Amino acid sequence: MQNEAANQRARRERLYEIIFEAETRGGKLFDVALFVFIMLSVTATILNSVQSVHDQYGGWLSGLNWLFTLLFTVEYILRLYCAKNRIRYARSFFGAVDLLAVLPTYLSLFIPSTRFLDVIRILRMLRIFRVMKMVQYVDDGDLLLNALVSSRRKIAIFLFAVITLVVILGSLMYVIEGAEPNTGFTSIPVGIYWAIVTLTTVGYGDISPQTGLGQTLAACIMVIGYSIIAVPTGIISAEVGRSSVWRKIPLHCSACDADDHDPDATHCKHCGKSLG
Repeated sequence: MQNEAANQRARRERLYEIIFEAETRGGKLFDVALFVFIMLSVTATILNSVQSVHDQYGGWLSGLNWLFTLLFTVEYILRLYCAKNRIRYARSFFGAVDLLAVLPTYLSLFIPSTRFLDVIRILRMLRIFRVMKMVQYVDDGDLLLNALVSSRRKIAIFLFAVITLVVILGSLMYVIEGAEPNTGFTSIPVGIYWAIVTLTTVGYGDISPQTGLGQTLAACIMVIGYSIIAVPTGIISAEVGRSSVWRKIPLHCSACDADDHDPDATHCKHCGKSLG
């Protein structure tokens, strides 16, 4: 019994090294294979949405989708089997993504295939970030994520200011152009929509001011739009520069598999084990 239990632990540890780690040769090969399967699966789903391709190769593409689903199902079961904390893995972001990678195909057995299920299958592409997380991109991803989190209050204030601005400008344009027939500014929400499209420099052209005063206001909004675009870029760039100064190798806990510690942490905040 002891030998059997020891062999089982050894198998789990070996699987863990291959599936969850990327530094070993087996882990690297697993990540490459996973990346290839993800891209092939997404490509098959995209091609299947083209009616002419679906009519001619729908059966083959459906078969490939089931093949990839079975492979991802086996992978998900193996991850649950060898994870050091199964509940933590199942409730994590990547655990949810892994489940969503296989769930739509099984749902299609009970629900007729719809575009909704096809869109969910496209979420398999999110699993690429699992591969990137395990290799050299982890530091860059953490740096960008930390910059976004650090600048969230400034970005929120900026967005609130922009929303206030478009509501005022949209209402003002409704007052200016609403009195003229056939201008398209039939309500304040329509004016706000136009202000958003103009301020972001998208410019669909479906609605445009016809009066001189309205065109003058539109020109001012366009100029403001070019100035506003640089604000969030500057905020995030400043946070990236500040975060890069404190950039360190992510601290990983070998006991509970957590890696979301502060750069200066000495003990795991989940299980208390020393990170040294």
